[in-house]
Amino acid sequence: MYQLFCDSNCELWHTTAKELGLNVIRMPYIENGEEKFYDMGENTDFKAFFDGMRAGGTPKTAALNEYAYTEYFEPILARGEDIYYITFSHQMSGTFNAMKNVIAQLKEKYPDREIRYKDSKLISLGSGFVTYYGALKYKDGATMDELDSYLDELIEHTATYFVVNDLTYLHRGGRVSGVSKVLGNLLGIKPILYFNEEGKILNINKVKGFKKALATLLGYMKTKGSELDQYKVYVLHADCEDDANAFINMIKAEFGELDIHVQPVGPVIGAHCGPGTIGLIFHSKEK
Repeated sequence: MYQLFCDSNCELWHTTAKELGLNVIRMPYIENGEEKFYDMGENTDFKAFFDGMRAGGTPKTAALNEYAYTEYFEPILARGEDIYYITFSHQMSGTFNAMKNVIAQLKEKYPDREIRYKDSKLISLGSGFVTYYGALKYKDGATMDELDSYLDELIEHTATYFVVNDLTYLHRGGRVSGVSKVLGNLLGIKPILYFNEEGKILNINKVKGFKKALATLLGYMKTKGSELDQYKVYVLHADCEDDANAFINMIKAEFGELDIHVQPVGPVIGAHCGPGTIGLIFHSKEK
């Protein structure tokens, strides 16, 4: 028997994670000098967080240490169960160095136990999409090998796109230069980001105007979408719910009644993308 783990950077809603029986590793962020751990929206004041950023606050993210991973994993192994952990993209954080060190140590201590992890090569609800459907397979009794095969296939067909409204926050994270930030904000340039096959986040396009940027996201869904009536579609927003609802109306006008879920961006992801960001996740012909 094994236990299924995810981390809060997959951004599934807390009630969904509980319904699926997921063990959640809460990822840290620092707000106003205080370390916090994202709780999948259970007690998170999203508006206060993003208002703080608009007012000039600079929240930061951090990696978990080895002690924290040990605290999550060892009790499961000690009671004779194995672990399967669906992670966010390893390209996005150094936290997985600590995780791998802990796994090596625990395998020595519990040689009869197995610890596997699967890099979703995505973050936010892109990783959550993979985790959600992986958890359904888990609940249906999939073995670790069966889950491996299923997730490998699903990851290659999960598209994740973001459009940011203000380049300031990408600039802080080193994603754009100071000159690009100033000119982009003055000209209303909206970068569109996506995750490639390696799990790296890349700028795939630059569009003038937020409305045109949303239309561009819709175009990607029209071109690359696959089996949309069989999978959830996620729309994310960083404290811009009106924009998200308008975008959902655009999707419905194009595709009809799909299973669309709207959800706020959490503070760990939000610290990098900033308020006003919209995300789109869907099942695709290719990543």
